[in-house]
Parts: sequence; C-alpha cells; structure tokens
Amino acid sequence: TMNHPPFVISRPLKAPRQLVWDAYTQAEHLLHWFGPKGVSMSHSAMDFREGGIFHYCQALDGGGALWGLWKFLEIQAPEKIVLMQHFSNAQGGVERNPWAASWPLHTLSTTTFTEQDGGTLLTIQWEPYDASEEEQATFLAGHASMGPGWSSVLDRLEEYLSVLQPK
Repeated sequence: TMNHPPFVISRPLKAPRQLVWDAYTQAEHLLHWFGPKGVSMSHSAMDFREGGIFHYCQALDGGGALWGLWKFLEIQAPEKIVLMQHFSNAQGGVERNPWAASWPLHTLSTTTFTEQDGGTLLTIQWEPYDASEEEQATFLAGHASMGPGWSSVLDRLEEYLSVLQPK
C-alpha cells in the first residue's frame, strides 16, 4: 500500500487554549464559524465524548446542503482530539463524497492545541483511513484544494475568537 504524507495545516491563534478548545468542541460555537466563507451551519448536534459524534449540515452558497459526521476516538482536553471524519446524510449515515466517488470513505483527523506565545497553535493533521490506493491517490490530489479550504475555515475561527474576547 502507498503511504502518502498526511495533509497538515497549522494556525497560530491569539486566544487562550481553553477558549480555542471550547470554540472547537461546543456546538453553539461551531455554528458561528465552522465551514469556509459563504457557508453557514444549518444543523449542529454534538455528543462530545470518546465514542460520541458531531453531526452537522452546511448550507452551501447557491443552495444545496452538505452533511458531515465526526466520530470521536480520543479526547485529551484541552490538548488533542482524534476523530474519524465522514461525509454523511441527514440521518447520520456514512456516505461517499458527493463530488468525488473515489474519496476515502473514512478519514482520520488529529487536531492539537498547543500553548504558544501567550496564544494557541492549532494544528490539524488529516489522512485517509482504511483506504484503497485509488482513494489514497484521490485524497493526495485533494491536498492542493484543502489548503485554501481549511485556511478559509481558520480565518473564520480567528474572527470568531476575536469577537469572543474583550479587547
């Protein structure tokens, strides 16, 4: 099997680690920022515990909706979250990527929250899980678009954190 490097993105955030953790793990916070610019969260159900799930829906620009599902594997508050990420349907079932049939059905995401310079360094590592060589190749080819996509999401998180904190 091929062993590709995972997709990794980091963002230094000017906010205390506990606040960043809360913004990332509480449904009422996620509703405000989770998704690229132009996308709004229309459904957000969180059961934040190991073995729990986050089931969400993003309303897309120009209509349409995208359902997603996180399954939490490991939670070390406020330092690390390991989860399995899937495309989903309204019922919470696992689905194929609607735009790329050969996208991995299961992807493993590890997010770390590191105290740095009075703020927090957020790092997301994302990789295919239990994937065929074709699925791995599709994910690798997607790295180029994941960078701007995740950067846009993290821009929104940064903006939201600045609103949460009194100046």
